[in-house]
Formats: sequence, C-alpha cells, structure tokens
Amino acid sequence: MRVLSFLGLFIGSAAFVQNVVASPDAGEPVVLAVATFPEANAFGHVVNGESNKIFISIENKSDRNVTLKNIAGSFHHPESNRLLKNTSALSYGIPLLEGASMQLPYAFHSEFKPGDYRLNIWLEHVADDQTYRVTAYDSIVSVVEPSGSWIDLKLWTTYLIVSGLLGGLAFYLYTTLVPQPKKRKTPQVSAPVGTVTATGAGGYQEEWIPEHHLKKSKKSKASGAATSGDETSGVESGTEGRRRKGKK
Repeated sequence: MRVLSFLGLFIGSAAFVQNVVASPDAGEPVVLAVATFPEANAFGHVVNGESNKIFISIENKSDRNVTLKNIAGSFHHPESNRLLKNTSALSYGIPLLEGASMQLPYAFHSEFKPGDYRLNIWLEHVADDQTYRVTAYDSIVSVVEPSGSWIDLKLWTTYLIVSGLLGGLAFYLYTTLVPQPKKRKTPQVSAPVGTVTATGAGGYQEEWIPEHHLKKSKKSKASGAATSGDETSGVESGTEGRRRKGKK
C-alpha cells in the first residue's frame, strides 16, 4: 500500500512539473510607476479650483509588451481611508515595450475644505487581454486655498463692481430717507423805478442814477449856465446905454 501511495505521489508531482514547464508564465508583468509633484510644488500642496499637475514615471521591467490604458486617482479620508471623490481618468492607449520607460503628466482638480487628505493615483495597463492596476502615488497631501494676488484683474473688477453698486444704493437711500435742508432765497435788490427826488441836503442821490444819464445832465447844466450869462451881460449893456442918454 505504501508503495502505491509513493507511486501516486511521484506521478502527480511529475505531472505538475510538466504543466509548469509546458505552459508559459501568464502572471502580471512587472511594470513600475512612481508619481512626483513638480519642483515648484515641493511640498505637494493641492490647490482648490486650480489644475494640479503631477508627473508619473513608468518603466516596463517585464519581457512582454504592454499597453498603457489610462491614469486616474481618488481622494480618501486620511484616517478611515473612506473614498471621498474620484479624479478624472486620462486615457492614453499607447504601447509600452519591454524594457521601455517614459514620463507622463497627469492633472487633476480639487474642491475640498482645506486640510489633509489621502491621495491615490494609479495607472492601468493591458497585457494578453488582461487589465492590471499599478499604484503610482499613495500618500497624505494638504489641500489649500489659492493665494490672493494684488495683480488679479478679475478680483479688482469684482471689487469695483460691488463698490459701485453699494455706493449707488447708499446714495439712493440717503436722498430718499434723509431730509434735505431747504435753501434760503436771498431777495434781489433792484434799482428804483420812477423820478429821482432830491434829498434833504439839496442834492440828488447820484448812486441810483445810471452813469450815462449823469453825463447828459452835466452837459445840459453847462450849456444852460452859458446862456444865462449871455442874457445877463446883454441886460447890463442896455442899462448902461440908457444911463448915458439921460446924462446927455
């Protein structure tokens, strides 16, 4: 009985070795992938609302040709590793020959509250009609808000529009709700109309008479004085002639 059992074990072992040698290795090809942030983002910060770029170095160390299918990623809770959101998948469909290596960019967006999250980035490749996944990045990253800039034209435009609207609203409320002070009307002094009477001192109030009327009145007075002087001299000459005739 023991001889038969040993014989059966020997036959089974030989069949197993024969199947292993006859059939080729159909396991997962060795493909390495490592993701790194650019030098400008050495601390690996993920900025909300911006396109965050990461570079993935890929190397095919197997003796088979594979096809790079896509690159994708996901955000997880840092402690419980609970899935929060998947990032967009970027399809490639390019061949990766045996022993070949390449570096490809991958961009993703974030809309989370500032804090720490676990970021997982992977690539998928196809070999012998089988799809395999290789992890390129699995680490904690810090999600931050974009830093403000004094040269941000969009921000300044928004501030100006909002300031203009608030200023117009404040002016409208001020003019409608706050009572406005009434303007006092100053009476206008008009020149006297009619005849000009003499004052108690015997003169006229020349400040109420226009200048051209004053010039005309002065000329008429001068001509009147000259005429009365001639009449007086004529009278005197007639009187003297009569006196001389009486003496004769």
